[in-house]
Amino acid sequence: MTAIYVHIPYCIKKCRYCDFCSVPLDETASIYCDALIKEITLRKKQYPDLHADTVFFGGGTPTVLPAADLVRVLESVNHAFPLAPNAEISVECNPKTASNEELRILRQGGVNRISIGLQSADDQLLKRIGRVHSFQDFQNTYNWSIQAGFSNVNVDVMHGLPGQSAEQYLQTLQIVTELHPHHISAYSLILEEETPLFYDVASGKETLPDEDQVADMQDLGIDYLSSVGYKRYEVSNFAIPGYECRHNLTYWNNETYLGLGVAAHSSMEERGKRYRFANTESIRSYLKAVEKGKIPEAEKILINTFEQMFETIMLGLRKTQGIDLKMFEDRYGCSLLETYPAAIERNQTRGLWDHTDPRYLRLNRRGMDLMNTVLLDFKDTNYFELLRP
Repeated sequence: MTAIYVHIPYCIKKCRYCDFCSVPLDETASIYCDALIKEITLRKKQYPDLHADTVFFGGGTPTVLPAADLVRVLESVNHAFPLAPNAEISVECNPKTASNEELRILRQGGVNRISIGLQSADDQLLKRIGRVHSFQDFQNTYNWSIQAGFSNVNVDVMHGLPGQSAEQYLQTLQIVTELHPHHISAYSLILEEETPLFYDVASGKETLPDEDQVADMQDLGIDYLSSVGYKRYEVSNFAIPGYECRHNLTYWNNETYLGLGVAAHSSMEERGKRYRFANTESIRSYLKAVEKGKIPEAEKILINTFEQMFETIMLGLRKTQGIDLKMFEDRYGCSLLETYPAAIERNQTRGLWDHTDPRYLRLNRRGMDLMNTVLLDFKDTNYFELLRP
C-alpha cells in the first residue's frame, strides 16, 4: 500500500510566515483539477499495480476550490489506484473557505478526515501572522464539520508566534480541547527566509519569543494535552488513541508515497530501487506538461541504501514509539544497533534513550528536544566503515 498526496496550490491570501508552494486564486484554478486527473492517468501507466490506503489533499488551501472538483479528483485516484476499504482520506481546510454545504459534499464524496487550520484562538495574533479567518470562522467550520458527519477532525495550532505569551497558547489549547477534536497538530513557528514575517522580524517591526520561551510553550502544551487525554505520538502531533494520522505515519515510517500536482514530492520504488522525485513548481509548466501527456517531473534522484537507512532513522525518531528494530533489519538486512554503535552509545551517555520497550529505538522526552544533535551522530557515521565485513 502507498500513500497519495494531492497538492492544491491556491489560497485566498498567503500567510506571512508561509514559504509553501501557494499562490492567490487565478484563471488557472478553473482547469487545475482537470490537469490533476490527467496526471493521475499518466501515473497509472507508470505504476499500474499501485494501491493506496491514504489520500491527503494539502496546499495551499484545497477548500478554495469547489468541493465537487476535489471529489472528482478523489474518484479518479480511486479508479487508478484502488483505495483500501478503510482508507483514510483527508482534506486541509482554512476556516474562511469552508461552508456547511461544501463540507457535506466532501463527506458524501468519501472524504472522512478534515484538518482545520486554526493556529490561534486570538484574533489579534491571527492578523499579525496574516491569517484571513477569525476564531468565529473556525468555530463555524468546526461545527459544520461535525454536522456534515466527520468523525475524524484535526485542528492545527501554533506557538512561538510574534508577541504570543505562554498564557495565550495555553488558552488556545484549552478552547480547542473543549471541542474534543480527535487530533491536534501543535507545532512551533519556523521563521522561513524571504517571507514577509522574516523581513518584519529582521527590520524590528515584529519580535518573536526567544528559544527558552518557545521551549516553555512546547512543554506547557505537551503537559496540558497529555492531561486531557491526547497522546503525543510524534514531535508535534497529538491524538486520542486510534486517531493518529495514518497518512503522516507513512512519511515518518519512510514508506512509499506518490505526490500529485504542482510541486508535489514522491518517494517510490521502481525495479527494486528507491527514488525521490518532485513535480515542477510552476503551475503553467505543470499544466502544459500534462496537456502534452508528459509527466511533470522537475527532478528525480536515486536514494542509495545508506541514505535510506539514515532517512528511516531521522524520520522514525520523530515518533514517540521510535524505530521498530525488526522492521529496520528486515528492510535493510542489518541490525540498527550493530550498524550505528558509536551514535547509540554517545546518546546513551547523554541519557537520551527510552529503554521501556527493547523492540524499539526511541528517544525520551529530553532526547526529542535534542533530536538534531542526536541525528548528527548518525549522519556522521562513516559509511565506508559499514561496508567492512
